[in-house]
Amino acid sequence: MELQFKRKNKTMIILISGEVDHHTAIELRRQTESALAQMGGRNIIFGFEEVTFMDSSGIGMMIGRYKQLQALGGRIAIACANEKIAEIIRLSGLTKLLPVFDTIEEALQYTEGRETDAV
Repeated sequence: MELQFKRKNKTMIILISGEVDHHTAIELRRQTESALAQMGGRNIIFGFEEVTFMDSSGIGMMIGRYKQLQALGGRIAIACANEKIAEIIRLSGLTKLLPVFDTIEEALQYTEGRETDAV
C-alpha cells in the first residue's frame, strides 16, 4: 500500500494505492492520525481510485476516523472508488455514514461545506 497526503483548505486528501487489509489498515490509521496532527485540518477525503482490495479492516479504520472527526465537528468522505471497492463499501453499509463521490473535487465541495450529491 502506498499513501499520498495532500491538504486543501481544511481538508486532508489521502490518495491510497494497493490493498487495504488487516496489516495495511493499521498503518493507514497510524499515518492518517500523524498527518492530521502535523498538517492540521478537520476533514478527510479517502481517494480509492488505485485501491485493488479492501477487507473489513479498511471499513473499520474508516469508521474510526469518522468517529474521530465527528467529535471534532469535521467531515469525512470517500472519492473515486472503483467498481469493486464501491461495491464493498455499499455492501458494508458504510455509505450510511460516509458519502461517496465520483471525484475528489465533488468530495472536497462536501467536506468544505458546499453541498453536492453523493453517488
